[in-house]
Amino acid sequence: MTSRSIPNGFDISLSWIMLFAIPAILITVVLMIYDEVARRNPKRKMPSIWYWVVLSGLFGVALWAAFLPYYSGQEVHIYFYAIMIILGILGAALLSQVEAKRRGLNADLVWDVLLWLVIAGVIGARLWHIFTPTPSALVTDPATGELANPYFVGGTIHWRQILNLRQGGLGIPGAIIGGAIALYIYSRVKKIPFLTWTDVAAPGVALAQAIGRWGNFFNQEVYGLPTNLPWKVYIDPAHRAEGYEAYDYFHPLFMYESIWNLLNMAILLWLARRFEKWLKAGDILYAYMFIYSVGRFGLEFLRLDAAQVGGINFNQAFIAVVGVAAVILFLWNHRQGADKKRRSTSARRTAKISSPEAEEAAEESTAESEDASRSGQTSTEDGTAAKKSRSASRKPPSKE
Repeated sequence: MTSRSIPNGFDISLSWIMLFAIPAILITVVLMIYDEVARRNPKRKMPSIWYWVVLSGLFGVALWAAFLPYYSGQEVHIYFYAIMIILGILGAALLSQVEAKRRGLNADLVWDVLLWLVIAGVIGARLWHIFTPTPSALVTDPATGELANPYFVGGTIHWRQILNLRQGGLGIPGAIIGGAIALYIYSRVKKIPFLTWTDVAAPGVALAQAIGRWGNFFNQEVYGLPTNLPWKVYIDPAHRAEGYEAYDYFHPLFMYESIWNLLNMAILLWLARRFEKWLKAGDILYAYMFIYSVGRFGLEFLRLDAAQVGGINFNQAFIAVVGVAAVILFLWNHRQGADKKRRSTSARRTAKISSPEAEEAAEESTAESEDASRSGQTSTEDGTAAKKSRSASRKPPSKE
C-alpha cells in the first residue's frame, strides 16, 4: 500500500457495457414478472423459465444493435469503488441466503427484496453525504464569502450535482438506514417478521461493509493521521487533507474498518449459532449495531477530514448514540422475557399461598366423588343381584 500510482478505475467501450446492460436489465425485469405471476397463480401451468430468459436476452441484444450508432466509439470510466460496492452487495446477499436457509426461512426472499434494498440504500447513502459533507468538500459561497455546502451554495439546490453519483459521495449510515426502512416496508407488505430478517441480514451487512471499504483505497479517501508503520498507505498530494500536505503516508483507516467489520461478521455468526435457543428476534441486529459502533467510534479519532456539524464530528456523535441505543434495545428485548418469568413466578407463589383452601376444596370434592362412586357401585351391585334373582326364577325345572 505504498504505491505512488493508485488507479481509481479503467476505461471501457460504452458499446460493450450496453451489450451486457440492456439484456441483463430485460432479463431481470422478465424474471421479476415471471415470479410474481407464478406466485399469484400457483396452479397455472407456466412455460419454462429458460424460454423467457433466452427470449428476453435475444430481444436485449437486438435493442443493443439497433441503438449501436448512438454510443459506438464512446468510452466510460469504470470506478473500482463501484465494483467493490457491487461485490459487497453480492456477498451480503449470498451470506444472507445461507443464514435464511439455516433458520428454516424462505431464502428466495433475499433476492426478492435485494433490488429494493439497494435502491433505498443508495438514496439513503447519498442523502447522508449531501447533508453531512466533509470540510474538504465545502466551497466558498460567492454571496457571503463563507464556506458552504456545495449542494446548496448560493441559496439554491443544485440538483444536477445531487443526482451525479459518479462524482462520489455515499455515507454508510445513510445506506443502512435506507435499507432498514425498505426492509421494514417489505416485511409489512409480505407479512414476514421484520426483526427476524434483520438478524438474517446483519452479518451480510457487515461483510458488505468490509468489502466496500476497499473502494476507499482506490479513491484515496478515509485515511487517518500520518504514520510510518509498515502498513502505511501513500496518498497523492491532490487527495491530502488541508494542513497535511507535507506528509506522504497515512493510517489506512479503510483497512482498519474493513478488518473490524469482518470481525463483526464472525462474532455475529458465532452468536447466532452458539446462543440460538437463548437469543430473541432482533438480538443479532442490536449486537451488530453495538459492535460496529464501538469500532467506528474509536477509528473516528484517527480520521482526517471528518464531517463536522457545529464543530462536532457528526458521524462519531451519531455512532455513539447508535451504540447506546443498541444496548438499551437489547436489554429491553430481554426485559420483556424477564417480566413474563416474573409474572409466572408470582402466579405460582399466589397459588402456594392459597393452597390450604384449595386443598380443603379438593378434599371435599374428592369425598363427594368417592361417595357418589360408592353409591353408584352399591346400586350397580343391587341391580346385579336383582337381575340374578329374576333370571333364577325364570329358569325351568331341571329334569332328573
